Amino acid sequence: MSNQPQAVSSTDQQNASNGQLDGQKLKTLIEAGLTWLRTNQELVNSLNVFPVPDGDTGTNMVLTMQAAYDEIARSEEYNIGKIAHAIAQGALLGARGNSGVILSQLLRGFARTLDEMDTMSSEAFVQALTEARNTAYKGVVRPVEGTILTVSSDMATAAKKALKETKDLNEILTKVIEAANKSVENTPELLPILKQAGVVDSGGKGLFFILEGMTRFMNGEDLCSPLTQVKPLSVMQMEHTMEAVEPGQDYEIVLDFKPFEDLNLEKFYDDLSEMGTSIQLGEGDGMYRMHIHVPTENRYAPIDYTMGIGEVQKVAIENLLAMVNENPTGPQPIELKTFEPGQIAIATVSPGLGISKIFASLGIAAVVEGGQTMNPSAQEIMESFEKLPTDHVIILPNNKNIIMAAESASKLSTKNVAVIPSVNIPGGLSAMLRYMPHGNFDQMVEAMHEALTEVDTGEVTIATRTAEINGVQVNEGEIIALYNGKLVLSSNNLEDAVLKLLVTADTDEKERVTLFYGENISRDEVDQIADHIQSKYPDHEIEIHEGSQPFYQFIIAIE
Repeated sequence: MSNQPQAVSSTDQQNASNGQLDGQKLKTLIEAGLTWLRTNQELVNSLNVFPVPDGDTGTNMVLTMQAAYDEIARSEEYNIGKIAHAIAQGALLGARGNSGVILSQLLRGFARTLDEMDTMSSEAFVQALTEARNTAYKGVVRPVEGTILTVSSDMATAAKKALKETKDLNEILTKVIEAANKSVENTPELLPILKQAGVVDSGGKGLFFILEGMTRFMNGEDLCSPLTQVKPLSVMQMEHTMEAVEPGQDYEIVLDFKPFEDLNLEKFYDDLSEMGTSIQLGEGDGMYRMHIHVPTENRYAPIDYTMGIGEVQKVAIENLLAMVNENPTGPQPIELKTFEPGQIAIATVSPGLGISKIFASLGIAAVVEGGQTMNPSAQEIMESFEKLPTDHVIILPNNKNIIMAAESASKLSTKNVAVIPSVNIPGGLSAMLRYMPHGNFDQMVEAMHEALTEVDTGEVTIATRTAEINGVQVNEGEIIALYNGKLVLSSNNLEDAVLKLLVTADTDEKERVTLFYGENISRDEVDQIADHIQSKYPDHEIEIHEGSQPFYQFIIAIE
């Protein structure tokens, strides 16, 4: 869906003002909200609290909204209640990440109010926002203020207040959006970690963009020009842009240039958007790096255009279609052990081929690709185990941002499904060591929960931006380390960061250190660091495994 929705007619605007909103008009507004959210997806992704490469809230919300829209894209239904329920069902199945799951709950509550309604009045709209808020809060075990939940609450409050002043749906929606924007800007005052990081809540910002897209559409405003954003060069992560090549994206252009004069960013984005998609722009030391996907006929257009505004220093062109065709079937499947009917099945989420192979060796029945920046949907998780010949399934999400989607999958299934809230790979592997295919289901679930506390986890990656979190000053591009999910140090040297992390983890008091190394580090460097760890901890068992995970040089289990 690259084009913005057809412009709203004056009749539609009048009907909306009169509170006459049917299913087809709601469908159009959902498409508009999705379009504007997608346009500003990277901005939402950038609102990441920790300076780690897992800023994916915008992506998760876009994919969730896309799943919601896909459910109604070809529907000619005019009953708004039926359309709203289809939207909610699509969002539920396609929900990704915590933000996506909460968004699906908001849509579910909204739809519940519209049962049996042919059209939606202003009063029903206000009531639906209230029910959306209530449903979302109930769906979260420990609601946290300063998040998308708070924004939804402030929206509902503003809607009730506006209804006392007007019955005009457009005016009420405008008041709601104003309240949403104010609420988003206030999130750092409610959640200290946001204030430390100097950002607003990403989920709340995404929700705001959805609503703002609806009003921009109603007002005939552009939905395809993003709010301009320039990333640091080191965090553009262009090596992963091949993961979703859309039709018409025949060539990838990456170009470094120095502008002749101050770059007009908005005009630059606008001009590039006429040539292609997947536009990214990075900046560092006065140099800009531009990334774009273009159709064949435009493969030289970005180069010619940029040469007119600056000195081009480096150009790289890749044929995306040829690269995709080289591996049409994608990664080779993991060889899973034969699974017998009636056994307890384990479905796990894994971020890398190496880690998936380790899980397979321990007896998993299903593996779902996912992790940092690639959270699987509730439907993908459910489909991984739904056809297995057993009614007893345990899910290991292995990431804090996948737990809610896993829980949604468990509720969607008719099987007896338990979710072990593993927030990292070492925790998931520790839980797997308690696995007995023919064991007692409830006892195994309890044992796996206990196993999560028996291993500490270290993670080493590169900072995506400059920030000060929990007293740790981090500069963009530095090596950073997290211990049990908490940022503990930064360093200019990878080996130094690993050794200091082990000191923080009181490794002297432990017995074993297991290194899972990522796709962005060589085995020679891994062996050198492992040798230094062994010399520092000569009585410890040091294990090395190829994890193949993206972004993180090391995931470390400390036991």
